[in-house]
Amino acid sequence: MEDRTRGMLEMAAAMVISGTIGWLVVISGRPVTQVVFWRCAFGALVLVPVCFARGYLKPGSISLRQVLLAVAGGVAIVANWLLLFSAYEGASISIATAVYNTQPFMLVALGALFLGERITVTKVVWLLLAFAGMLLIVQGKPHSGPSHGNYLTGIALALGAAFCYALAALIAKQLKGVAPHLIAMIHVLVGTVMLLPMALQAELPVGTLPWATLATMGFIHTGLMYILLYGAIQKLPTHLTGALSFIYPVVAILVDRLAFGHQLLASQIGGAVLILLAAAGMTLGWSGLLAWRERKPSS
Repeated sequence: MEDRTRGMLEMAAAMVISGTIGWLVVISGRPVTQVVFWRCAFGALVLVPVCFARGYLKPGSISLRQVLLAVAGGVAIVANWLLLFSAYEGASISIATAVYNTQPFMLVALGALFLGERITVTKVVWLLLAFAGMLLIVQGKPHSGPSHGNYLTGIALALGAAFCYALAALIAKQLKGVAPHLIAMIHVLVGTVMLLPMALQAELPVGTLPWATLATMGFIHTGLMYILLYGAIQKLPTHLTGALSFIYPVVAILVDRLAFGHQLLASQIGGAVLILLAAAGMTLGWSGLLAWRERKPSS
């Protein structure tokens, strides 16, 4: 099998796995801090041996500055998981996932602020389209389930999760040359240490289902998913990686509908479509007439 085809299959599998994590978070019935702790702990049991076997733990593989940056990125990633998983209760998996996909715009803003990257007219248009989608989602009051106050809190948490992910991605830009598996290993080790005190304060899970869901999130949705994801990134061009990443929100919305029967209002569906369309345009570099107008010399 050629590398490109294998990479596409790995990326698709990683995104399908990611799209089902919300279902596991909900059915685990555990506090979010405990869910993220065990995800990190079980994930470390996969990523540490993988990094050792690949030789990433040898002296000189990473500098002290890079370790500190990776630790900072780990704090951001763990905060991202805590906020996103907390958002599911108020806004549902579908809405939280759609709102979470505003992350490319936050990364663009952070890149402009800290790295001096240029914001083009095309990017502004995609941002405005995503903002319109956000407005549609915010005004879509749920008819049943959580109150509208909890719904708005869920949206705010999902936006916070997107910001933390963008922050982690910005830090990752400073870690070029460091093996991605090693970065992921540092992230889950940071999460394990960060959340250990809170995890110990909560009662340990009892029964097969909670432990099965927590172990699955750690071994499959963290360890295996990262291996598939980074394997795909190494084999695929950026535009294909970006395109296949949109399997994740589609799967998450389908799982939410099938597993929990959450049906979106017309305005919520419209808002989610606008956000995902804008995120796709930003990620894949769609430009068309706007880009032509930006390049057109003034007369």
